[in-house]
Amino acid sequence: MSAFGDSWGRLAAAQKGHARGAPAYSVYVNRRIGRALAAAAHQWGITPDGATGISALHTFGALVVLVVAPAQWWTGCLVAALLVLGYAWDSADGQLARLRGGGSLAGEWLDHFVDAFKTASLHLCVLVALWWHTDARDTLWLLVPLAYCVVGVVTFFGMLLNDLLKGKKGVPSTHARGGGTALRSLILVPTDFGLLCLVFVLWGAPPLFLAAYTLLLIANAVFLAAAAVKWHREIRALDLPVTAPAGVAITGVPGP
Repeated sequence: MSAFGDSWGRLAAAQKGHARGAPAYSVYVNRRIGRALAAAAHQWGITPDGATGISALHTFGALVVLVVAPAQWWTGCLVAALLVLGYAWDSADGQLARLRGGGSLAGEWLDHFVDAFKTASLHLCVLVALWWHTDARDTLWLLVPLAYCVVGVVTFFGMLLNDLLKGKKGVPSTHARGGGTALRSLILVPTDFGLLCLVFVLWGAPPLFLAAYTLLLIANAVFLAAAAVKWHREIRALDLPVTAPAGVAITGVPGP
């Protein structure tokens, strides 16, 4: 077996167990592209932090093109391609870390830091690009990327905060999108960042882009509303006192 094939096989056996039920593009497309990139990066000697940096460069390049270049079909296709590759390298860094025997807290911090930058800046760049390169200026359409930015940032923060508070109670970290069935995975496709990347192929036709972009905003807002209720219920449950049948000791709680 080739060195690449060995790395690919080891990665296939080390996939996250809760992936099923996460948004379909992330599971069935992005993770597989990321696996190929991680296997290649392992042979090239690229570190997980290096893969995160490559992801950031692709994403930043897409944002620059979006803001600077005119709203044409080639622009949209280039932006979409760069975002897709950035997202794939974002998956590759974690897989590469597992291939190398495990990641680090510093690497996880860097990965989340880049994700936070991407989440906050993408929609603001859409706002600027709409203002500079389309007829959307002085219209209510400019409120759509602002609203999308709020939804994206709050969703990202909510997921991290949910995991952080659960971790303080010793509860394993899980995301609202993780776990479940293939049907759930398909239902969550509109909330998938990968689908948002692909929507930019419509950038050359602003009315079509805005229609698709707005539908994704609505889907993500609905998801956030439902997830917020679920997250709050889960965190409230952690505040409830732990009880046990009479005569049964609770671990970590002194007995009488």
